[in-house]
Amino acid sequence: MTKDSPPPWRIAPRAPARLFERFADLPPLLVQLLYNRGLTDEAEVRAFLDGEQRTLDSPFALPDMSAAVRHIRAALTAGRTIAVYGDYDADGVTATALLTLTLRSLGAKVIPYIPDRIDEGYGLHLDALRKLAAEGVGLLVTVDCGIRAVAEVAEARRLGMQIVITDHHHLGERLPPAQAILNPRREGTPVAAQHLAGVGVAYHLAEALLLAERQAPRRRGSHPLDPAELLDLVAVGTVADLVPMRGDNRALVKQGLQRLNEAPRPGLEALLTRRNGDEALDEETIAFQIAPRLNAAGRLQHADLALALLLADEPQEAMTRARQLEQLNRRRRDWTRRVQQMAEAAVADLDPLPPLLFVAHPDFPPGILGLAASRLLDRYRRPVVIVHRGEEVAVGSCRSPAHFHITQALAAADDLLLHYGGHAAAAGFTVRTADLPELERRLLEQVQNSPATEERPRLDVEAEVALASLSWPLYEAILQLAPFGVDNPVPLLASRGLRLLEARPVGRERAHLKLRLADEEGHLWNGIAFGQSAQAARLGDRVDLAYTLNRNVWRGRVDLELDVKAIVPAGRA
Repeated sequence: MTKDSPPPWRIAPRAPARLFERFADLPPLLVQLLYNRGLTDEAEVRAFLDGEQRTLDSPFALPDMSAAVRHIRAALTAGRTIAVYGDYDADGVTATALLTLTLRSLGAKVIPYIPDRIDEGYGLHLDALRKLAAEGVGLLVTVDCGIRAVAEVAEARRLGMQIVITDHHHLGERLPPAQAILNPRREGTPVAAQHLAGVGVAYHLAEALLLAERQAPRRRGSHPLDPAELLDLVAVGTVADLVPMRGDNRALVKQGLQRLNEAPRPGLEALLTRRNGDEALDEETIAFQIAPRLNAAGRLQHADLALALLLADEPQEAMTRARQLEQLNRRRRDWTRRVQQMAEAAVADLDPLPPLLFVAHPDFPPGILGLAASRLLDRYRRPVVIVHRGEEVAVGSCRSPAHFHITQALAAADDLLLHYGGHAAAAGFTVRTADLPELERRLLEQVQNSPATEERPRLDVEAEVALASLSWPLYEAILQLAPFGVDNPVPLLASRGLRLLEARPVGRERAHLKLRLADEEGHLWNGIAFGQSAQAARLGDRVDLAYTLNRNVWRGRVDLELDVKAIVPAGRA
């Protein structure tokens, strides 16, 4: 392997023999996949496969939940106007819709507020708080933001507002002086709920409010929702925000997908008019159809459009909003491609390629930065920072592999930053344009000094299998692990030494490979390798491949197919 070649595939260690004996009623591959996820205990394995068990016994298990409910119910009783202050991404928009619907069902006058991505940026803003105070807001509840807004919360309280924060981002050194703070990263949060998305935190607050209302009804005008009516929003926001698909997240998404399939709200149904017939909606439907369209509003116009879609009661209004989002999504795809190409051109002549890519340009639209950064991360497998460089102020988005915590890196440079926040793998910031060179220098220095900058394997394969072992029953067994996502990926399998019978370029730009494969026993399989047509000329007649199993529907026929993520000449993996 040359210095510049990718590392080989890494096959997960085989599970101990005792586990295969203990779970003899399960397919051996499923036992291996459970072991890869750290699931070896009888009770937790059965609960994981069952998927219906809620892992948070009560919403009041979250720290500060009782205080949050007490203050909100007091505001409801007093007839105060309540503002729900959210964020412009799919997690923030679904959380804003969820809490707005809940409070309205309890009889509240609610003002939902989502900041403008370009003019205001992420988080609480003093001008917005002053505007809401002038409109008579007595209580402000944040969703998916606010955990670092110490000065802003102090100003809101000076303006006469009470504040309840619900957020899931990393805590700062000081907590804001709010009446209550719900954040799953706080000490005392049950393990199963420590990675909730913003919409998950908002849901548990709604659940607690609705439970309290049922136990002690306050006044007329309250018609509490059933919390189950909100689960579709929870599923959408949780999948979109790429939080770990384990514990409470997985339980909520599973229930939310059931709701989405059985009784979708008008806005979500309008977004799905182009879906394939009676195919069940799953987490991929959210990730590739729903979430990009909701996000397109905040990226290119204003997230109020996505919020209006989710709050729409009438199918006609929902369809109008959905068409508008579809148009924005097309523009989003075009701009993402352009920014990606410009950023790739900017780093093309760097030799060697630095361990962190930092690209700034005045023509990069702020709403597209994170998408382009994600694409460069996929290609170059190192931290990426893409920046819209304004005359005085610059806005950036960061994406990073698992071994480098990008938000902690920003925290080490917080003396330069006007605003910042995020997760281990994704973050955003605002900085004075004059400070961009120093910020780049400091981030690069941190990556260089990180103990985990060594090359990572290109693919983590969960198990090596024979084609002869693949079947519909095995596929159905694998689906017991769904919903899939971060920390619970779609199982990546590998098979070696296969005969390559056909590798035919297909697609509008002939960018994909249609494959026909066979093993030594003559078992035949079809496969599709998206975006890999350039591989065809150097494959030879024997190949190794890594793939996921896929249910393919074509012209009414349903087949199992290999969704090939990597294909190389035999012996090269």
